[in-house]
Amino acid sequence: MSRKQWLLVEAERRWDAARLRRKAGRTPENFRIDAYLGHGGPDGVVVRGRVLDNAPPTPAMEGEGIGASLRRSLSQFVTDELPAVPLRVTVGDASVEVETDHEGYFRAELRPSALADPWEDGWVELAGEYRGLTEHRTPVRVRVPSPDARFGVVSDVDDTILETGVQRVGQMLRQTFAGSALTRTPFPGVAELYRDLAAVGGADNPVFYVSSSPWNLYSFLIGFLRHRDFPLGPLLLRDLIGTRDGRARKHERIAEVLDLHPHLSFVLIGDSGEKDPEIYADIVREHPGRVLAVYIREVRLDPGDGRVEAVSDSWDHDVPFVLAADTDAVRRHLVEVGVL
Repeated sequence: MSRKQWLLVEAERRWDAARLRRKAGRTPENFRIDAYLGHGGPDGVVVRGRVLDNAPPTPAMEGEGIGASLRRSLSQFVTDELPAVPLRVTVGDASVEVETDHEGYFRAELRPSALADPWEDGWVELAGEYRGLTEHRTPVRVRVPSPDARFGVVSDVDDTILETGVQRVGQMLRQTFAGSALTRTPFPGVAELYRDLAAVGGADNPVFYVSSSPWNLYSFLIGFLRHRDFPLGPLLLRDLIGTRDGRARKHERIAEVLDLHPHLSFVLIGDSGEKDPEIYADIVREHPGRVLAVYIREVRLDPGDGRVEAVSDSWDHDVPFVLAADTDAVRRHLVEVGVL
């Protein structure tokens, strides 16, 4: 951890400690358990979520003004997280007890004896008394790929499916805070491509969305996927500051997906704006035989900066590595190699 990161973590820790001292002993007014979509199979299940003392964000409405979008977006970052909450997570015939960390996050690993595909339902509930509360239960859904699935897709989000402009900080912040799940736009053709990939072989192939975006944007991103008719799948994001596990790199999230679904090969789709080429190269090297192809959408402000080429020029794998100008280029190559 750099000194700057350490200072941010320390400042946040002290702020949270002061906030908790002020509210010690008070019953939370808007206690809620946000259970994120989980995933797993015969080799285990992972469920994540967060416990907060905040009212749920209001749903986006057609025709609403920028002010409403701004208030909703800011409310997802100004949170009153609840640490040390005892929870019981149940999926199938397996249960495990966990406790939220100082940022209110939890992560549970379970090994049910049997799971229904493509989705298994479970729940997250209070496992003991917490500041006057004794009962609270929230449903959770777990993506379970069918044994007949042909492959899986691991996709980045920002500047891969969602036009974000990560390299233009001002543009990115305007779009993040002033837009909504109804107004933000995907790249042309990408939702259709993902639906076609999910339907190859008629086997409901799973799609996993792995991003460096913060968990604060989870409800927005799920709303975006639903509104634009993308195949629904787990979203694996990161904490902005928080613990090391919360800040886990995209690399580690992808490795978790491959480890929990050893019967699947994967198509990896990302963009050239940040570190996807390097991360995907590491995944191909560390998981031989598990990756069918790598696709990188070209979004660099300076396509001549050489970063992607440094990866492609040293590529020594049988796995295709494709720098694609647009969605159509990805689709054409998928057809050429027989995936579509």
